[in-house]
Formats: sequence, structure tokens, C-alpha cells
Amino acid sequence: MALLVYVDDLILTGNDHDLCASFKDYLHSCFLINNLGPLKYFLGIEVAPNGKGLFLCHRKYALEIVEECDLLITKPVEFSIETIFRLALATGPFLSDLAQYQWLVGWLIYLTINRLEFSYSIHILS
Repeated sequence: MALLVYVDDLILTGNDHDLCASFKDYLHSCFLINNLGPLKYFLGIEVAPNGKGLFLCHRKYALEIVEECDLLITKPVEFSIETIFRLALATGPFLSDLAQYQWLVGWLIYLTINRLEFSYSIHILS
């Protein structure tokens, strides 16, 4: 049996259904908890069972980022990024809200948990 605790959210899983059920009953006797059923969404990650295990996806999380940045109506475009990136002296104006940029980069870094192909580009942004 494995128990994952994040602030006030719990995930309980294991091979022994009876043991998990008795542990949930014990937790319920000690604390006010609700059983939300099978895991579907946790910490921005969608969880879907398939024949081999669990499929983890950040689709909803990524759409929330796009929506928060008001980019839902834009079209994707392919571009190549330099593999050897050199910093240059910026000549344009500074960002008016640095915290918003830092927030966005933080969200994007979390997105790389299961989308490793974004790692280099997000590293350059950060």
C-alpha cells in the first residue's frame, strides 16, 4: 500500500483492496475525509488507467496556461531554436510585470514533468 500526501489531498493505492478499504475506514474515523473515488486529476496531472498501468497527461493544465495568457485564439507555429544559446544585451523596454513572467515560467517548468521535449525551450526562458 502507498499513501501520497500533498497538503490536504491524499492518494491511496495498493494491491490489497481489503487493506486499502480498512485503512480508509481508519482515516475516516480519525479525520473528516471524503472518498472521491478513482483518481482522475491531481496537482495538474490528469490520470487515466489503461491496460498497462496509468496514463499521465498535462493537457488540462497546459490549456489553463494558454487560457490564462489569453492565447486560445492564436494558431501554433513551428520554429527552430538555437542549440547553443548566447545571451545578448537587451535593447527593448523592460517587462512591466516581472512577477507575471516568473509565474508563467514556473507553470511551464512544472509542465516538463511529463513533456521533456519542452525542457530546453523552457530552460532558455527561465
